[in-house]
Amino acid sequence: MEYRIEKDTLGEIRVPKDKFWGAQTERSRNNFKIGNEKMPLEIIRAFAVLKKASAITNCKLGLLDGKKGNCIADACDKIISGELDGEFPLVVWQTGSGTQSNMNVNEVISNYCKKYCDCFVHPNDDVNKCQSSNDTFPTAMHISAVTEIEKSLLPEIESIINTFSALEKENEGIIKCGRTHLQDAVPIAFSDEISGWKAMLSSSLLQIKSSLTGLKQIALGGTAVGTGLNSKKEFAKEVAKQISEITGIDFVTAPNKFQALASKDAICFAHGALKTLACSLMKIANDIRLLSSGPRNGLGEITIPANEPGSSIMPGKVNPTQCEAITMIATQVMGNDVTIGVSASQGNFELNVFMPVIAYNFLQSVKLLTDGIKSFNLNCVKGIKANVEKMRENLNNSLMLVTALNPYLGYENCAKIAKKAFAENISLKQACLSLGLMSEEKFDEVFHPEEMAKPFEK
Repeated sequence: MEYRIEKDTLGEIRVPKDKFWGAQTERSRNNFKIGNEKMPLEIIRAFAVLKKASAITNCKLGLLDGKKGNCIADACDKIISGELDGEFPLVVWQTGSGTQSNMNVNEVISNYCKKYCDCFVHPNDDVNKCQSSNDTFPTAMHISAVTEIEKSLLPEIESIINTFSALEKENEGIIKCGRTHLQDAVPIAFSDEISGWKAMLSSSLLQIKSSLTGLKQIALGGTAVGTGLNSKKEFAKEVAKQISEITGIDFVTAPNKFQALASKDAICFAHGALKTLACSLMKIANDIRLLSSGPRNGLGEITIPANEPGSSIMPGKVNPTQCEAITMIATQVMGNDVTIGVSASQGNFELNVFMPVIAYNFLQSVKLLTDGIKSFNLNCVKGIKANVEKMRENLNNSLMLVTALNPYLGYENCAKIAKKAFAENISLKQACLSLGLMSEEKFDEVFHPEEMAKPFEK
């Protein structure tokens, strides 16, 4: 490999000749050989968005030469498009402010301008003008978080909600045994059970959307400690406007820059909504795999698509693999929430210094949920079919149907019926008549399991 010599305030260092990054990037690359987790490209592209917006703003404020501004904007467009993805080698496990990734972007833009625009653009004095790593990194976090949620995650949540809506309509009129504590309970309509799953996801959708309000407030303009030193008073508001125009998302300048730098409350709150979604997906997937258990010796009340062989030794076995994948994703998101929560509680005085790990975990959660929901929807939920015969068999075999007799015989007498039926392996009707608690005509008049699922529709 050929090298060139780059200089920074610490002296000279060799940098790969074919790369745009500079001395500070190379020092970080050499000093933090930790793990395989690279700084997410979503963060890098968000940096490019804010660098472009800053250049435009600085030109408007008369702080930056027009030619330099245009060159910076051109380089940023190349980063946003993904053409320069190979120029960002740094790992997550670096300085907690993300300074080295900020400088990585600054250096790549600077050297790109030198090579392709025939324009000297200084990484600090020009690309980083009116900025600090301390306000750019949290801004990049918010830009990337909102962008990925709005453009990727929300559409997938809406899609699976639509699937459940269709399943709800398709299964109207099917009555099955309800279950609480994993034990038989009173009847429920299968469509109502599905509506519960749908409502959980609809609630999560609203919670995630509401959490975006805080994420759309950006720290840019606070510079090093929140005072805006070495910036212009007009910079913060104007740069938020420019970011909004570039992204098509309404970002605003944070009203208190000290909070924006020192606190990670908004991203912590938003990830809490993602965790809630993960909890809902865990519950729904577990319900589906339990209801589909069998095929002969489980509940077997629904069938799900057989996507691949389930065993390397047991021929013909098919497993609920999509349920397993989405539940593993849910546990990862829950773990990420712990990391983000602990990280958001840290940092000293004017700066949180756990930002790279917060960003990495947040974006991983969004990506896993987006891809996981899409796969779960397409490869499992859309193929759910009710096994009506098995549902009817289980319903008619349930001892909890005795609850229909409570208004006529009272709780204690009904308990006697259920216990006798279970002990002697006879029907509820046989047990009731044997105990002499009700005539056969009266029993037939009041005992209607299907009506128990819709008590207000009689």
